[in-house]
Amino acid sequence: MYPSRRTIVFVAAGVALATLPVLVAPGLWVVWLFFWTLLLLLLAVDGVLVPRGADISHEVTLPDTLFMGEERALDLSLSVRGRPVVAQVKLDLSETLAQVPIQRAALDDAPTRLRFALAPLRRGAATVEAVWLRYAGPFGLIERTVRVPLDAPLDAVPNIRGVRRLALEFFSPKEFRMGLRIEQYAGDGSEFDSLREFMPGLDHRAIDWKASARHTQLLVRKFRAERNRQVVIAVDAGRLMAEPLAGLPRLDHAIHAGLLLAYFSVRAGDRVGLYSFAERPKGFAEPRAGMPAFRAMLKLSGGISYADGETNYTLGLTDLMGRLTRRSLVVVLTDFVDTITAELMVDNVQRLAKRHLVVFVSLRDPLLDDISAAEPRHLLALERAVVAESFLRERELVIKRLRNSGAYCIDTTPDQMGVQLVNRYLEIKRREMI
Repeated sequence: MYPSRRTIVFVAAGVALATLPVLVAPGLWVVWLFFWTLLLLLLAVDGVLVPRGADISHEVTLPDTLFMGEERALDLSLSVRGRPVVAQVKLDLSETLAQVPIQRAALDDAPTRLRFALAPLRRGAATVEAVWLRYAGPFGLIERTVRVPLDAPLDAVPNIRGVRRLALEFFSPKEFRMGLRIEQYAGDGSEFDSLREFMPGLDHRAIDWKASARHTQLLVRKFRAERNRQVVIAVDAGRLMAEPLAGLPRLDHAIHAGLLLAYFSVRAGDRVGLYSFAERPKGFAEPRAGMPAFRAMLKLSGGISYADGETNYTLGLTDLMGRLTRRSLVVVLTDFVDTITAELMVDNVQRLAKRHLVVFVSLRDPLLDDISAAEPRHLLALERAVVAESFLRERELVIKRLRNSGAYCIDTTPDQMGVQLVNRYLEIKRREMI
């Protein structure tokens, strides 16, 4: 227990009253004595009536799992025995969770339900450590702060729900079914599937004349995109990828885009694997077919930790090349700052592109574009625009070198990363470039 602000104000008033017998009339000391006697009596009563920590009852309902980039609700029920109070309620969260606002609640014998929105800042273990309550006595002179330990563990994982939602929202049924169901559309695939009766509007070049002669009717060949290609998603987990961008670490943006691509690749009949590296190789899931491959990638991606060291592209990509025994589509998800720090990255991506089809994906900070394009209204804004433009120019130089080496490059913002990556994959699959 401790005195409230109201008590401090009354004490200051009591000190001022002590000057009345000296400045006004000596007989006013009775007023001063009465004031202090009443204040001390009210303080004692307030201290007795303010509820204790043992009078607080609680019940907490936790979400099963936290998904990166989404908020999940935590429900907290509180009640107090004895006199009702108006309390300030604050959650004590681990550093991997975003802090939530303090809520005010009127507590009495009946349970009062509060809802807090939990948002993970990083993947991994998180904890709701305790709930703090601060409330005052009936006269508002004494306040009590109570800590109710919870120690409730949570697990923050990659946002698989967001991956599935994107898969259903952003792509047409024709693209979604490519390789999954038998479809006939001009120019898609070179793998023969079956024959069907010719209908007006179909491509005349697909007519199989020998089969038509045998069956005495016009038949056309149906083709589909080739399947069972090998796709490997290489995720950079170095220091730069742990930096936040658009509310999430860059690494988590990369993981979500990689999982979206893996989901499409598996449904299209390809074999998918995952590789992560930082200052050294961190994990590898062998390319496999079917949904078990996606579940293995989901498990591995959830365990990719945030590294403090610089990314070793030479060791990481060389180790990856040693693991791949056949030509593959290798998607490198990473980021860079300038041409100097990207030199080793460019050299090793060029070596990788000689043996495999490489799609290089980097995260572009939209703030740089905004600063560069903003009208410079003062000298500081002009200097910031010049610096932002220099960073963008150096990024373009690196991207140009990678394109010249044969890599397909995507330099995009986090919100467009997954969509553009899958679009590029679909283009590569239609053109059968793997």
